[in-house]
Amino acid sequence: MRLLVGLGNPGARYAGNRHNIGFLAIDEIARVHRASPFRRRFQGEAAEVVLGTERAILLKPQTFMNESGRSVSEAQRFYKIALADVIVFHDELDLAPGKLRVKLGGGNAGHNGLRSITAQCGNDYRRARLGIGHPGDKALVHAYVLNDFAKSEQPWVEDLCRAVADHVAVLAAGEDASFQNKVHLAMAGRGWDEVKPVGRAPARD
Repeated sequence: MRLLVGLGNPGARYAGNRHNIGFLAIDEIARVHRASPFRRRFQGEAAEVVLGTERAILLKPQTFMNESGRSVSEAQRFYKIALADVIVFHDELDLAPGKLRVKLGGGNAGHNGLRSITAQCGNDYRRARLGIGHPGDKALVHAYVLNDFAKSEQPWVEDLCRAVADHVAVLAAGEDASFQNKVHLAMAGRGWDEVKPVGRAPARD
């Protein structure tokens, strides 16, 4: 069994924030793969789904970003899921908009949701990093991630989440590099080979 976690903040106020792209990806996975209805569990919202040949739990912690690890650790313990089978979808400032990279373990790069999960569960889980670009100035990061995606950004956000959902069974099967490549090809095929940041310095790819 896999545990797929989307990071974000709960409530309508934050629903369209860049920081909530993890929630958006999980919602699209649930829609495309006809997951069970989300219900309140593990200090979050959880649903069951089958991805290819793998059973999975989809989880959206409702603890607010900085306490995400409480929800993740509760679900992981309940289902006795190995840390390597936990996959966290989160916003990534250091990737250009529309890019995706998957890695196992590593640093948290100042991301409080990842920091919380590492503190509660350990560090060797898989991260699906969803690029949102960088505002170009560290002092602007807080406001940037807690602002909504611009209207002009919505098309690539929707296409990225759909590409993730279309190919997530490959990720669930443990084929991280293949999943990454399939998402990249899907985005390129939709004309998003290069997304220019909205009114800010470009992020590193």
